[in-house]
Amino acid sequence: MMIEEVRKAARVIHDGGIILYPTDTIWGIGCDAVNREAVEKIYRIKQRADNQSMLILMCSMAMLGHYVAKVPPQAREMLASVTKPTTIIYPGARNLASNLIGTDGSIGIRITADSFCRQLIEITGTPIVSTSANISGEPSPSLFTEIDPSILEKVDYVVQWRQEETRPALPSAIIRIDESGYPTIIRH
Repeated sequence: MMIEEVRKAARVIHDGGIILYPTDTIWGIGCDAVNREAVEKIYRIKQRADNQSMLILMCSMAMLGHYVAKVPPQAREMLASVTKPTTIIYPGARNLASNLIGTDGSIGIRITADSFCRQLIEITGTPIVSTSANISGEPSPSLFTEIDPSILEKVDYVVQWRQEETRPALPSAIIRIDESGYPTIIRH
């Protein structure tokens, strides 16, 4: 069942569509992170200002080098030692939709360990936007059943995988790394 859902979601992403999908943290709204029009659709769904950047998921450190100008060794060391999903905000974002990159040129990236997300990224061959499945300013849903019905109506595909889970999900830790490689913890 999972691989069938991965394939369905991948087709929607290839066509420039928006998916609602389970991640290694909370449910996310996603699209192809290099497709400017698709990213704009997510901003409209979330009713979010487009100057508030969103994070993206990747499936490997190898992929990271294509979308970040320089991956500091400190990032590799941190990711090797973390025990929970961790998003790192890197300077020097590149090869992504311009409306996804922060005004300072940064981008938040999480190398996902979730099998669904990893396979989706591998099949599409592109990083996937992962923003919480909520209207901007509203609480992030920790379960599928908490997602606002208006979100469900506005996405192009709702992934039929892990919707029945009852253990509340938690958001990722967030660390910002500056140009010199110095880390700042944003969220534990």
